[in-house]
Amino acid sequence: MQITAIISDECAGTRLDKALASMLSDYSRTTIQAWLAAGLVLLDGVQPNRRTIVAGGESVVIDVPDEPQRDWVAEDIPVDIIDEDDALIIINKPPGMVVHPGAGNWHGTLLNALLEHDSALKKLPRAGIVHRLDKNTSGLLVIAKTEAVRLNLIRQFKKRSAGRRYVAVVEGRLVAGGTIDVSIGRNRHDRTRMAAGVGKSAISHYRIVSRYRAHTLVRVTLETGRTHQIRVHFRYAGFALVGDPEYGGRARIPAGAGSALVEVLTAFRRQALHAESLELDHPLTGERRRWSQGVPEDMRGLILALKQDAVESAGA
Repeated sequence: MQITAIISDECAGTRLDKALASMLSDYSRTTIQAWLAAGLVLLDGVQPNRRTIVAGGESVVIDVPDEPQRDWVAEDIPVDIIDEDDALIIINKPPGMVVHPGAGNWHGTLLNALLEHDSALKKLPRAGIVHRLDKNTSGLLVIAKTEAVRLNLIRQFKKRSAGRRYVAVVEGRLVAGGTIDVSIGRNRHDRTRMAAGVGKSAISHYRIVSRYRAHTLVRVTLETGRTHQIRVHFRYAGFALVGDPEYGGRARIPAGAGSALVEVLTAFRRQALHAESLELDHPLTGERRRWSQGVPEDMRGLILALKQDAVESAGA
């Protein structure tokens, strides 16, 4: 939620945190100070601190974090924890797992599993989840264990100082790496899908890892984090992700492909996309940390089948 307001003339000469607390009676001064520390407040378009003295008449924009929901249920679901300390948890999410409960998916989610792992997470908005992956995208996610850490991570993602890198298998042979700079917004005809050329700015950088006969393995770095960004961008560029049920089409089978590759491609029913690395400044130590995780078994089998087909075709 976003709050916009004008500083009251009655607050002239007071500190910003005190002025906002008097104007926003639904929120405590401590909460407002946490928003200021996390960089979620803009005063006349500039990021202030809580000690800023206001003159009255300034415009304020606040990106309000989600409020906790206390009716989530802990469920005994296995979670692949890559790393954990007093500040955060690094999760390797499998394909097929929904991150957060929602319509049609109130149980069996990563959030339900996290509450079983650490009941203290119930005190946090979204149980400390600060970013998501689509249900059928696998890979790394960071979970905050305290509110201060959560706000710190939100700030890093907002400032784009937290880095994420993905691997994907796309249909078609890309000639070279590059950048896709095309806005993304909701599809006007289907609100569950996204569309290119509308909405907010979206930028994806990619480089080629391997080319096969009719497919390409790429690594993608996001400069922005729009919903379905990689999937929509590569569809827009004419190179839909293998298996993508929403933005792809029929499986592309190379001419003369053997039965093994045909079987793998036709059976691959989720987008071939994996969040392989995550990089950020540790919220407690400030140390730059990086985590990596190889692709899951299904993508590994897909890549091996494409590689074997390319080798066999070259030797024919």
